[in-house]
Amino acid sequence: MSLIVKKLTMDKTLNDEEMASLLETDCSDSFLFEAADYVRRQIYGTDVYIRGLIEFTNYCKNNCYYCGIRRDNQGLARYRLSREEILACCDEGHKLGFRTFVLQGGEDPWFTDEIMCAIVSEIKSKFPDSAVTLSLGERSFDSYKALFDAGADRYLLRHETASDEHYRKLHPESMDLQNRKECLWNLKKIGYQVGSGFMVGSPYQKTENLVQDLRFLQELKPAMIGIGPYITHKDTPFGSFESGSLKLTLRLVAILRLMFPYALIPATTALGTIAEDGRELGLKAGANVVMPNLSPVQFRRQYSLYEGKICMGEEAAECRACLERRINFAGYQTVVARGDVKIE
Repeated sequence: MSLIVKKLTMDKTLNDEEMASLLETDCSDSFLFEAADYVRRQIYGTDVYIRGLIEFTNYCKNNCYYCGIRRDNQGLARYRLSREEILACCDEGHKLGFRTFVLQGGEDPWFTDEIMCAIVSEIKSKFPDSAVTLSLGERSFDSYKALFDAGADRYLLRHETASDEHYRKLHPESMDLQNRKECLWNLKKIGYQVGSGFMVGSPYQKTENLVQDLRFLQELKPAMIGIGPYITHKDTPFGSFESGSLKLTLRLVAILRLMFPYALIPATTALGTIAEDGRELGLKAGANVVMPNLSPVQFRRQYSLYEGKICMGEEAAECRACLERRINFAGYQTVVARGDVKIE
């Protein structure tokens, strides 16, 4: 085994110079992926947890320069799912074996605490054996607390980049990295299983930024870590930039598995978008979660964070069956379970 990979496996960390070296070369990838897969199998076996993703609104008050649902994208048809539509997605998903529902949307002020708490509470009442994960962006401490008290179990909030300088190049002045980080700490304080993460290969990103991302995650110690390649969208200020690298994303998935052996790490849809077998490769690099789409088919193309997103036309049952075959072929198995993080 490569000495640097062996050190990462044993110590769960490297110094900044060693980490940069590992990120910038592919000569250790085979050792890295093998070590990461071994560690995930020691803790989670071959189990892959499935999350039912419900993209319930593509309205967003923010104007992030990389995002297809940014406020100023006038060419996007906007939609909001009703409470009944969200619950119908959960009902169908539960019948298909999903025991976690991920409610994801833009930062849409229409979905007030009162509305979201009622939705969360009803999901938990109808499906008491299931977990509710929220991904609603930045909210106040009191908002997060109300949603937690209503029954939400987990919260996903990618920090996107831990560098103030890099953050400023990706977001308008109205947004602030320190506020985003404070949101993550508030979520942990309240008691959520917290997920964070970042884009790989986003515009202006340097190796030192990725090292900073890893250091921030070491501070935060999240239960879930979601990373994916940056994928460009033509209707954004970054429309001419190249998308991120499959190789580097997989390398980081493996590094994260070795640094955070117990974390829940998804093989993201973005991985499957930049490579046909991207999600399978993600699993082989140490990931143990997939999030197929339960959203109504007629709205999926409007939730266009990036271009070329896969599984836009498949019904939930088709998507579930296809993904299960792919996972089995890669040497793993989907399980019907909430899939909570195992404690170190």
